[in-house]
Amino acid sequence: MDGMAMTEGAGLGATIRAWRERLSPSAVGLPSGRKRRATGLRREELAERAGVSVDYVVRLEQGRSTAPSAQIVGSLARALRLTTTERDHLYRMAGLGPPNDDPVPDRIPPGVHRVLNRLGDVAVAVFAADWQMIWWNPGWAALVGDPSTSPPELRNFARERFSVGSDDVRIASWPVFVRDTGGSDLAIVSDLRRATGRFPQDARLAELVRLLTKGNPTFARLWASGTVAAHREDRKTIEHPKAGLVEVDCDVLTDGDSELKIVILTASPGSADETRLRLAMAAAVDSTPTPTS
Repeated sequence: MDGMAMTEGAGLGATIRAWRERLSPSAVGLPSGRKRRATGLRREELAERAGVSVDYVVRLEQGRSTAPSAQIVGSLARALRLTTTERDHLYRMAGLGPPNDDPVPDRIPPGVHRVLNRLGDVAVAVFAADWQMIWWNPGWAALVGDPSTSPPELRNFARERFSVGSDDVRIASWPVFVRDTGGSDLAIVSDLRRATGRFPQDARLAELVRLLTKGNPTFARLWASGTVAAHREDRKTIEHPKAGLVEVDCDVLTDGDSELKIVILTASPGSADETRLRLAMAAAVDSTPTPTS
């Protein structure tokens, strides 16, 4: 019988005990002599394999400790040789979201793509969970600049915000000013921290965090603060070369489990900024080369 089904409805402690008792000592390289009274692993053996104290295992199984950390839950899952389904169940019983072994998605679902294509003259871009830019529309290129002028691997918003050494990572072609720089910086770092919990096995995300932690003091300080939250809306001012200063609202929508970030830039209806935004769009259309036959 599947371990999760066997213990469905049981509490955290009872489930851990059931999984401990079903795991034979020989499966983890321990002798299984006749003198053993335990049907599976002893508490001491589980504690040693998981890197926790015996007392903590006892408190977990007796229900006196009900909120283990994600690190401890992961260690217990490995020590108990749980399947992926059982591991995820253990995380949920501990009140935690299960980790995701998949890489950060770079694919936009077809339905979302259809919605994006119908946004017309709104400036929109889509970023992966690690703030890697994966799509933008003509309105974005007109207002902020065409990202295709940068190599694909450098189209990362976090790398643009937190520069490392002499790297010149630019998604925007001209200056973009943020009203609350400190709050925006913290939100980006917080986004990445949440992403590492959601995609703990993703090599690209891990390398990005390593690079920024080692190479940018501001990022390192904010990362050490441990804050986890979603990205919030903000206001930006774009210094457009033809339309002048354009102030826009920046709203970030997240697409479910994939953690895709849909960034939308709009100006207040009827405002001078909306007029300048339309001027930026028109300037881009006017400067588009006419195809030759």
